[in-house]
This record gives sequence, C-alpha cells and structure tokens, in this order.
Amino acid sequence: MTQDTAILTCALTGVLTNPQQHPVPVTPAQMAAEARDAFHAGAAIMHVHLRQQGAGQGHLPSWDPDLAEAIIDAIREACPGVIINLTTGVVGRDISGPVACIRRVKPEIAACNAGSLNYLKLKEDGQWAWPPMVFDNPVSKVQAMLDVMAETGTHPEFECFDVGIVRSVGMYLKAGMFTGVPEYNFVMGVASGMPCDAELLALLPKYVATGAVWQATLIGRAEIWPVHQRVAELGGMLRTGLEDSFYLPGGERARGNGVMIEELARCARSAGRGVASPQEARALLGLR
Repeated sequence: MTQDTAILTCALTGVLTNPQQHPVPVTPAQMAAEARDAFHAGAAIMHVHLRQQGAGQGHLPSWDPDLAEAIIDAIREACPGVIINLTTGVVGRDISGPVACIRRVKPEIAACNAGSLNYLKLKEDGQWAWPPMVFDNPVSKVQAMLDVMAETGTHPEFECFDVGIVRSVGMYLKAGMFTGVPEYNFVMGVASGMPCDAELLALLPKYVATGAVWQATLIGRAEIWPVHQRVAELGGMLRTGLEDSFYLPGGERARGNGVMIEELARCARSAGRGVASPQEARALLGLR
C-alpha cells in the first residue's frame, strides 16, 4: 500500500570515508550544520555515525558515549524535533560500544543489522579492495541489540543486505524478538549484497511483514536516482546522504547533504507524495 507521505532520512556521514578526500562532516559542529541543511530540505530523520576527532582521525569510527552525546545534542539543537537514528554496526561479538552509546543518548531509532554478509569488493584488476571479511550478525547478536533497544525505548530499523535477511526479519517478529512496527531497510549497492536494481526492488515489498514500513538505502553514483524514484512510486520511504553517495542525478558531485535531500524530496513529490514531518514520521513508525 502506498503511503501518502514519504519519510526522508539523511545519512550524514559514513563509516570510513576520509574527510580529507570527501566533504563528510566529522565534528559536532559540522554534523549539526549538515543536519540543519538536510532538515530544512525535508529530512525528518538523521542517521548518525560517530567519527574519532582530531587531526588525521576523522576517517575512523568512534564509540565514545561522550562524543555521541555531544554530536546528538548539537544535531537536536540545530534541528528542533528531528528524529535520531544511531548506527550500531560492529564486526565481532563485542557490542559494548554501540550499547554504551544507545544507553547514553537514547535515540528514537537505531539501526539493527539483521543478518551476516560476506563483505567484499573487487578492483578492476581482480585484486580485493580490502581483505575479504564477514560482517557477522548472528541471531544472538541481533537479539542482544534488540534487548538494549527495548530497554531504552529505541525503535529498531532492520538493515537487510540480501533477500534472505529480509525474510529473516519476519522470523524475528514471529519468534517474539521485538514488538512494534517492523521497519525494513533494503540496502542495495554493496558489491556482495543486493544490487541497486529497480526490478529487484519491486519484488522485495511482498516479503515484508504485515503492517511493515520499508525504505531503501541505495549506494552508488548517478544510477541510484531512478531507483530512488521507483522507491517513491512503490510506497517506500527514502534515504540518501553523503554516507551513501556523493553524486546528484546529473552526475555532478554534491557539495553537502542538503542538496541530496532536496533531490530526494523531488522524487517523493514526483510520485504524488508529500514529505513527512518529524511528527508524521513518528506516527508512521509507531515511535513512543
């Protein structure tokens, strides 16, 4: 069923993108300024990654709760009423960093990586871009994340990198691992995950749980924008930002997150949908 309004999420910065090479925000002030631009363009939700501070460190992730608090406070001050969606992705069994940050800032939403993936990328010459790795998210780890989110009143957004992970979320719901509105995020464009493909996208909504809300994270260049448009037409919620792409529909590089969200809002309106306010987004997602 197509929603009349589309929730826009801005993914402000990424995991390892080097700020000396790309215009990603790192400091609390930079994060707040980029969030303000995206908020004014229509983003109701800010998806937040934390970066180590200091010269030469901004390309490295951080799980410092003090930093999390400083960044989230700065964003909330810059964007009154905005919804925070905090990342939780870590490799390995130790989830103490994300847990400490969730407990400190109590975000309304947190990402919950819903299954494991061989995280791979190959260069043109056939060499690995990085050593092949497993982004491990066994059920025990997913449950531990969900337990902390239940404790803090945080709504899980299930990040799904392949079709099997999409189907697993329905099992988590049936098994009683979480309650509330199921929210799926179809992550498309990771080299070893689902491709950014409009035909594949059209098949995915039939595999979500009854009453679910879904969105798509599309990773790539100018080719992502026709798929964003298809998301809007199919009734999905929309996400972009400098974590996912640096490119606008015409192929030019984006100067920041605000212009990315402006284009996303155009996709929603071209599909005959409005752009959800934070209050409308809370209602759609069943946030407390």
